[in-house]
Parts: sequence; C-alpha cells; structure tokens
Amino acid sequence: MTEEHYYYGTGKRKASIAQVRLYPGREGFTVNDKPMEAAFPWPAWQSTILEPLKVTDTQGKFGIVAKLHGGGVVSGAGALRHGIARALLLSGLDLRAVLKKRGLLTRDSRIKESKKYGLKRARRAPQYTKR
Repeated sequence: MTEEHYYYGTGKRKASIAQVRLYPGREGFTVNDKPMEAAFPWPAWQSTILEPLKVTDTQGKFGIVAKLHGGGVVSGAGALRHGIARALLLSGLDLRAVLKKRGLLTRDSRIKESKKYGLKRARRAPQYTKR
C-alpha cells in the first residue's frame, strides 16, 4: 500500500478542533467520514468552511478529509475554515498574502468566559429584591 501525499492543517475555534488533510488532485469533502453536506446542511456553514478555497481560487483542486471534535456546529465550521487555510499554506502555492488579508490564518480566540462565584453565570447577578 502506497502512502498518498497530503497537506495537513489544524484549525481551532472555541472548543472545536479540526484536523484537516488536503489531497491534491482528489475530489470530495468528508467530515468525520460523512460528506460535508450531511455534516453541515445549512448553506451559511458550508460557505464559511469553503471560504479559504474560494478566496484562493483552489476549489476542486483538493480532496479534503477532516476529523472534527468538540464544540458545536458553528465553532466546528470555524475550526474547519481555519484548518483548511493553514493546510493551504503548506501547499506551496504562495497563498499567504491572500489568506492573511482576509483574516483566515488568525485563530479566533474568543471563548466562553468562566463563571464567577456569587453570580449565576459569568456576569449575570442574582435578581435584586428590595423587600
């Protein structure tokens, strides 16, 4: 069995981590052994995920296989987008300027704020009662 060549990128967003492999000259996009359309049925999620490929005009040139774990659907889409952008950097097509200009290489560091003692959530105080 011969090992097929691929480009690898890890993307993160909130609590989601995406391990992305780009296979040159292959077709298809699978996320956790399911087609992307099944894993992310809403078109807005799909356009978020495919943004690095559209910006760099490399749609259809790579087959994508991704493993995604943690977080929700929106953060998963963001993690996949970040992972694809990072993997495209390694492809050697000199795409860094285009990806960086669109902010696709920057990890979105916004995460859930931790709960504070004496409060109900991070900032939500218990309801005040006068009497």
